[in-house]
Amino acid sequence: QVQLVESGGGFVQAGGSLRLSCAASGRTFSSYTMGWFRQAPGKGREFVAAISRSGSSTHYADSMKGRFTISRDNAKTTVYLQMNSLKPEDTAVYYCAADKFNLLNGLTSDSSSWGQGTQVTVSS
Repeated sequence: QVQLVESGGGFVQAGGSLRLSCAASGRTFSSYTMGWFRQAPGKGREFVAAISRSGSSTHYADSMKGRFTISRDNAKTTVYLQMNSLKPEDTAVYYCAADKFNLLNGLTSDSSSWGQGTQVTVSS
């Protein structure tokens, strides 16, 4: 499908900001809905945000609204997640995902592609 590589994770103090990047391979990047998910220690995978193929539509989990912003640059085949006002509860491995039809609804499919994840640690 598509190869995805996340970057930009790291250590940050509460209240700080990070911007995650997800670089995608392939010439059909613009045909994929893109999204971000995360998995915190001891918890299941959680939907974070998704963006439509053109970038005209976005969807966020309620807990992310107002703090996180997803965007994409189809020319660079890259999707971003700007994270502001970070909290210790945001500590997790963040995964980039690509899907032809889903993600905007918070769902993935058997054909979804995933990156390797990038660790975000927010200290109190």
